[in-house]
Amino acid sequence: MSASAAGVAPFSGDRAESIEMIRDSARGLLGTDLARVRKLRFTEPGFDGGLLRQMGEAGWIGLAVSEEAGGTGLGMGEMVALAEEAGRALAPEPLIGCALSAHLLAAAGATELLGQLLAGEAVVLTAWQDRANTLSLASSAEGARAFVPMAGGATHILWPVAEGKGVALHLLTRDQVTITTEATQDGGHLGTVAPKPFSGHGPGQHIADDIGAALTEALDRAALATAASLLGGMEASFAMTLEYLKTRQQFGKIIGTFQSLQHKAADAKMQVALTRAAVEQAAAALDDGATGEAAQAIVSRAKARASEAGMLVAQACVQLHGGIGYTDDYDVGLYMRRAMVQAPALGGAALHRKRFMALAPETEE
Repeated sequence: MSASAAGVAPFSGDRAESIEMIRDSARGLLGTDLARVRKLRFTEPGFDGGLLRQMGEAGWIGLAVSEEAGGTGLGMGEMVALAEEAGRALAPEPLIGCALSAHLLAAAGATELLGQLLAGEAVVLTAWQDRANTLSLASSAEGARAFVPMAGGATHILWPVAEGKGVALHLLTRDQVTITTEATQDGGHLGTVAPKPFSGHGPGQHIADDIGAALTEALDRAALATAASLLGGMEASFAMTLEYLKTRQQFGKIIGTFQSLQHKAADAKMQVALTRAAVEQAAAALDDGATGEAAQAIVSRAKARASEAGMLVAQACVQLHGGIGYTDDYDVGLYMRRAMVQAPALGGAALHRKRFMALAPETEE
């Protein structure tokens, strides 16, 4: 049994203090008032550019980028803590997408644009997939790329392209692409990005010859951060639900005393605890140097758990609120809508379970 699964935090001492400082920073900047989130829903770009710049100034975008490359130089333990708090606050800013791009720009040595991204002055997003529910790079260099979160606010697009035996990285500015957006259930959007007509080998500016390994690592780290964001949403909606169960009365009794509701709440709490164990164990493994298939397997275990549990807990919380939980005016439903968007992002539960079994199959002793 892992330390996390046994109820012992995977980080301690100075590291635990560093992670708690990240949490405090996030709570202070993001706050707890969901009125901001409601105001931004179904608008474009759908997030607060000023707040994204503040995130950059706080070092969040480059949290896991090395100090040599201009980042903060922290680890995945801090990154998942930050993503968890962003999920708790339902922050619509594309923090995970920008962090993914920062990882690629650092690998490419594109220092000027990386500096702008880390400062929150540029919104650089990566268009890498052309179909849903995949971790595979798009097969075409010229075809449209889809499912780019909050793409309407991008100033630059990173465009990885399979060239020969490697993956080259191209950069396109906003005026070199056409972006069409489609609203998601939570009020954000996903963008489909198509390069405008170009000449030469690949669209935009060629900025790196082979970032294949960096892309694989960046996608895994983004998947784990998304799992952590789901965890934050689960904990926030569950805390909201517990408070409701303690105060709402029916038939002259507090509804939290009803055994059937206690059972459902206990099941939800178990799902939250198991997800936390999986996410924190994966972050600790990456920080301890796990690479290759070992890293991919443990990330897939965490993302599969979070994607499945995120929906189960969100649905349970809405149901435990009764009719009011289904109304758009009540905040618990916002967490369910966010879970509906994040659960399939960067691979859903089924995809990650399949990958985990392929990389770490069960064996009989």
